[in-house]
Amino acid sequence: MQKQDEQTVRYGGAQEAERPLGRSIKRGLLCTCPACGTGRLFRAFLKPVDTCAVCGEEIHHHRADDLPAYLVIVVVGHVLMTGYMLTDMTLRVSPWVHLAIWVPLAILAALLTIQPIKGGVIGFQWALKMHGFNGTDDEAVDPGRGGPIP
Repeated sequence: MQKQDEQTVRYGGAQEAERPLGRSIKRGLLCTCPACGTGRLFRAFLKPVDTCAVCGEEIHHHRADDLPAYLVIVVVGHVLMTGYMLTDMTLRVSPWVHLAIWVPLAILAALLTIQPIKGGVIGFQWALKMHGFNGTDDEAVDPGRGGPIP
């Protein structure tokens, strides 16, 4: 017989499901539910669903506000700056031509990547059980987020 402090006590009788980080981020990047990989993650361009229509997982807990935009700036900025520098070294074109090429490409690349990156951030938060994805209410724990003050 084990001592009380050596025993693992599980309440509820159900074993907690595993949440692999890589798989969850990949499912988010594909704009599918990080839990089941089947349901849609977004109901509009950047508006995530409240719950998955397939598995019922609550998605409304996410706090993917500013990080996706910062990641898009870093990724798109590095890719386009590399393209700009290579073009400028090989072809001699005026600055107006560069503006005509790179500004529309920057806008298009940002619009194409923001939704998958936001999905990846939501998948990341879900896998690490952040912001209410662990079954607890963050607002009750953190009164600075608008929850009740004890």
